[in-house]
Amino acid sequence: MSASDESRAFIPVNIAVMTISDTRKLSDDKSGDLLAQRLDAAGHKLAARVIVRDDVPEITTQLSSYINDEAIDCVIATGGTGLTGRDVTPEAFRSVFDKEIEGFGEMFRFLSFQKIGTSTLQSRAVAGVAGGTYLFALPGSPSACRDAWDDLLIHQLDYRHRPCNFVEIMPRLREGGLAGRGSGK
Repeated sequence: MSASDESRAFIPVNIAVMTISDTRKLSDDKSGDLLAQRLDAAGHKLAARVIVRDDVPEITTQLSSYINDEAIDCVIATGGTGLTGRDVTPEAFRSVFDKEIEGFGEMFRFLSFQKIGTSTLQSRAVAGVAGGTYLFALPGSPSACRDAWDDLLIHQLDYRHRPCNFVEIMPRLREGGLAGRGSGK
């Protein structure tokens, strides 16, 4: 079972929150608000926040900007992971990944199944690494963002989490020549 090792110092992560939507504005972005509040409460830094249209080139351009920004360690996106014609977030994210974190989507759907049953089949949540930056794409509902943060991300983005976590391997993400597609990191 995992636990928090309080003998280790907390290391804040610089996180960008990206909402993918053709209709949302910052004033009514409940999922983006929830993620920003949760990461702040956990001690992390909101490094950037933006809303991007459901458009692969716009999403990948924004992702590339974040991947190339030394001040951003992680991007958490919300929206566009469903099955409709405008839902293109997983395709955009996968096009920039150096490596996919398959277990994230699998674990998200496993946890989601316990709450919403077979409706979780409609989620295409994905995660990966590009240019040393973690990239997470979550569904657009506040409840899905809450579940992903509270059950997965808060632990894996905490250096104190044992037996392992994403933060402790951050310095090694670019080993082996992985510099990210379009990344200057």
